[in-house]
Amino acid sequence: MRGSRIQVSSKSRIPKDSQPLTHPGRIPIEEVSVSHSSASVARPLSVSSSRPLRVAIFGFGTVGRSVARILVESAPAGLELTHIFNRKVARKRVDWIPGSVIWTDDADSLLSNAPGNPDVIVELAGGLHPAGDWVRKALEAGKSVVTANKKLIAYDGLELEASAADKGCHLLYGAAVAGGIPVIPGLEHGLAGDRVERVEGILNGTCNFILSKMEAGAEYDAVLAEAQGMGYAEADPTEDVAGYDARAKLAILIRLALRAQVHPEEIEACPITDVKAIDFSYARDLNCTIRQIARAQFVRDTVGPPGSEHLAATVRPMLVPIASPLAWSRGTENMVVTTGYYGGDVVFSGHGAGGNPTAVAVVSDLVGLAQGSCRIAMPSKPAKVGTELEVPHYIRFLVNDRPGIVAGIAGALARENINLNAILQKPGFPLDNLPFVVTVEPCRTSALKRALKEIAQLPALLEKPLDLQMLEK
Repeated sequence: MRGSRIQVSSKSRIPKDSQPLTHPGRIPIEEVSVSHSSASVARPLSVSSSRPLRVAIFGFGTVGRSVARILVESAPAGLELTHIFNRKVARKRVDWIPGSVIWTDDADSLLSNAPGNPDVIVELAGGLHPAGDWVRKALEAGKSVVTANKKLIAYDGLELEASAADKGCHLLYGAAVAGGIPVIPGLEHGLAGDRVERVEGILNGTCNFILSKMEAGAEYDAVLAEAQGMGYAEADPTEDVAGYDARAKLAILIRLALRAQVHPEEIEACPITDVKAIDFSYARDLNCTIRQIARAQFVRDTVGPPGSEHLAATVRPMLVPIASPLAWSRGTENMVVTTGYYGGDVVFSGHGAGGNPTAVAVVSDLVGLAQGSCRIAMPSKPAKVGTELEVPHYIRFLVNDRPGIVAGIAGALARENINLNAILQKPGFPLDNLPFVVTVEPCRTSALKRALKEIAQLPALLEKPLDLQMLEK
C-alpha cells in the first residue's frame, strides 16, 4: 500500500421512516454547522494581498525540517517562513533555509505582537510542557497555532480551542492523528453530515511494525530491537507498546467522530508485550491476524435507566479477520475505519508517521489558514466511559498438562453463561509447557473477566492467560 487512501465502502443505510434519528445523550446531527462567530469558532484569517502570513516553526526536528522544506521548496501561496525556534538553535542551522529567516532560541520573543513577529506558530516540539505554555501564549496574543501535538490536543484541546475562539484566532491539528492521513479533515468536513457510530483503527506505527513483523514468525524482543535500530521505537518504548500513544489519538477521534468528551486516561490501554509468535500461528488457523486496535462506540447499558448508554473505548491487541481492511496495514502504516449510520464504512489509510507525511498535514493546515478557510463546529458532550462490550474472545493458555484442565476452564466459563466456540492445540510442544487456545462466543467483558479470575486459580497454569478480543467482520 503506497501513499494515503480514503476508501468509502458500499455499506450504507437510510432509515425507512422520515423521523430524525436520535441517540440519548448525544449531539443531534443538525447542531453541526459552519460557524463564523468568535463565540464558537474563530473567523477566517484575512490575508493582505501585499503580505503573506508570517510563519514560525517551534521545534526543528524531523517534522520541523520537513515542514520548512515544503514551505521553502513549494512556496505555498500566502505563506512565508520567517522564524525558526529551537533550543540551542545554532546546532540546527542548515544552509538551504533562506537568509531572511530568523533563527532564535528565545520562544517568548516570538509570542508577542511586536512588529515583524509571526502571525502563525507551528508547534512541533510535542508534549504538554513547555509546548502547551507556548501554545497558550500564542493564542492569548491572537496568533493562530498549527500543531501535530496529539498529547496536548487530547488532554487540553477543548480549553485551547475555547481560547482560540475567544481571541478570534485558530487552532488546527490535522497532523495530530495518523500523521499524513487526512482523518481529522475528513471527519470535520467529509463526514460532518453523517452520524458516526463507531471508530476503530491502527493508530501507532511502532506497534504495527512490531506486530506485522511478528506475523512472519519473529518474537517480540527481537522485533523491538530491530524497530529501535531503525528509529521506529524509542529506547523506552512504553508510550507506544503500552497503548498510551494510541489512546491519546483515540480521545481526539472520539471527540470529533462520536462528539463525546473523554480524558485519555479514562480509556483502557492494554500492552502488546504479551503477544507471542505462537499467537499469530493460532490466529492464522482462525483466518485472522493480530494488530493493536483502538476502538470506541456507544453501547446500551444493561443496568440503569432505559435507554442509558456508555462509551466503550479501548486500545489493545486484537484478532483481526484477514478479510478486514485493518488486516491490510503493514509496517508503520496507520488506518482508521469509521462506521456511519447513513454513509456506512469509510476507510482512511496510508503513512501515519514520519517527517514528510506529517509535514504534509501541517502545511495543509497552513494553506487553509492562508486561504481563509474556517473549521466546522463539532459540538461534543462529556461521556461516561467504560469497557463493556459483547464480542468474541481468543484466550491462550500455557499449562503443565494434566487431566481436568479443559473441564476446569469450561466450568468457569459456564458459570458466567459463556459458551465455548473452539479449542485449538498444536502438536510438538512439551506437555510441561503446553500452549493451547480457547475461543468463546460473544460475551460481556465483565463476565469474562470474572471467569478468567477463577481460571487463574487452576494449579496447572504457568502464566496469566492472554485474552484478546476478536474483531468481528
